[in-house]
Amino acid sequence: MDLPRELVERAKLVVDSNRYLTLGTTEPDGRSRVSPVYFTHVGYRDFYWVSSPAARHSANIAARPDVAIVVFDSSVPAGAGQAVYIAARAAVVSDADLPRRCAEAFATVEAPARPFAPDELSGDADLRLYRAEATAHEVHVAASDPLYGVGRDSRRQVLL
Repeated sequence: MDLPRELVERAKLVVDSNRYLTLGTTEPDGRSRVSPVYFTHVGYRDFYWVSSPAARHSANIAARPDVAIVVFDSSVPAGAGQAVYIAARAAVVSDADLPRRCAEAFATVEAPARPFAPDELSGDADLRLYRAEATAHEVHVAASDPLYGVGRDSRRQVLL
């Protein structure tokens, strides 16, 4: 597949320019559930966030690890939106893997957020580190995009 480099760079810019993603999980009855989470990423493939295992989205991940993610800037005017859609498999990071994953996840954290230490995310701690490993990426293309628009908003697969 011949993918335009500009769309790849657009997708990277959207991910790099935003700190929150919308995490889509599936409830036990099959309904969708979406949750905003502060995130970091490594190489556009591994997306990390910290949540309580008691949160509904965390319970959903434990039972059904396939998730959908959208990263976008909600502050732009209508018609100027850009987004990246990500299919992924998510899980809580195991205690054994926490030192390595914490080093990755919190390497680029900017104030006022702070990095967590492995002991803050294991044992009796109230929070855990989650990781979603991307399996596919798509970039939003506006209907009016001068290069890639097709008369209606669409998505184009990109390889990040």
